[in-house]
Amino acid sequence: MCNEFQRQKQLKDAIEEFDRRGLPLFKWKDGLIANIDAQPAIRIRDSAFVVRGDDRGLEGTMMTWAWPGPRGAPVFNFRSEGRDFSRSERVLVLADGFVEYTHPAAAGVMLKDRHLFTMVGQQWFWIAGVVREGCFSLLTMAPGPDLAGYHDRQIVTFAPEAGMDWLTRSAIPQRPPLAGSFAARTLRRDGLEVAA
Repeated sequence: MCNEFQRQKQLKDAIEEFDRRGLPLFKWKDGLIANIDAQPAIRIRDSAFVVRGDDRGLEGTMMTWAWPGPRGAPVFNFRSEGRDFSRSERVLVLADGFVEYTHPAAAGVMLKDRHLFTMVGQQWFWIAGVVREGCFSLLTMAPGPDLAGYHDRQIVTFAPEAGMDWLTRSAIPQRPPLAGSFAARTLRRDGLEVAA
């Protein structure tokens, strides 16, 4: 399950792009400009950039990933099927890649293989999130063909222009992305980092 994603893009550049892509007017929550530097590895309980809003405007803030679950374990992914999100606080999480892990083929290797997924044809994308207790969790669905060989679930993603569908109370996608939507690059195999 996705427990790491990245945002290499500077927030200033992404926000400038919102207008060019026809997204609603952006503002920072309470007028505060937060961590605008790239975040090459965002992990559970880190803060990440999220937006809320509607057709009239987008509001950005930094928010902690994963709320505490009933038994203390963090809830970082949240299954979307069979749930009604009509009264949920929804957010979009800005990312340009997410990581999935697989078991190494080599015997005796403890470190899992690490794979980075990026959206084909996009410099960045949105991940659908819901908020509880001031923290967000990423929504998941059945995997599409690009992810099926790596994991039995995948996060719900939107191309930059399509994210408003989630914020304006439309339903989440019922089908996973088509084949060729994501490119995978192996970063670590059999315990060894793979050269780029």
